[in-house]
Amino acid sequence: MKIKGFLLFLTFYFLFIIQKSFADEAKMIKGLEIFNETAACAACHVLKAAGSEGNIGPNLDTVEGLNYDSVMDIVTHGLGVMPAFGEDEILTKEQIDIVSFYVANSVGK
Repeated sequence: MKIKGFLLFLTFYFLFIIQKSFADEAKMIKGLEIFNETAACAACHVLKAAGSEGNIGPNLDTVEGLNYDSVMDIVTHGLGVMPAFGEDEILTKEQIDIVSFYVANSVGK
């Protein structure tokens, strides 16, 4: 009986991991779309994974300490000449979450 329970646990665990992997992949695809098209981040920023070669904002591949929280904060509130995509309601909170996830997982790749 213990073995059946353990096997059932392993099955659900691996299904969860697979589902999360597909969800993350979908989020990355949507994040690329927001980065390149909806928010037009690519017009200002270099990000190799997105194929962008902007020359106004910093090269995101070389910014030290860039992570999900820092990207989320900067995209929401703006920085320097970069607009506040959240405060100015240019992007929704969901779009900001998605593009922040994308950037944080794409820098340096």
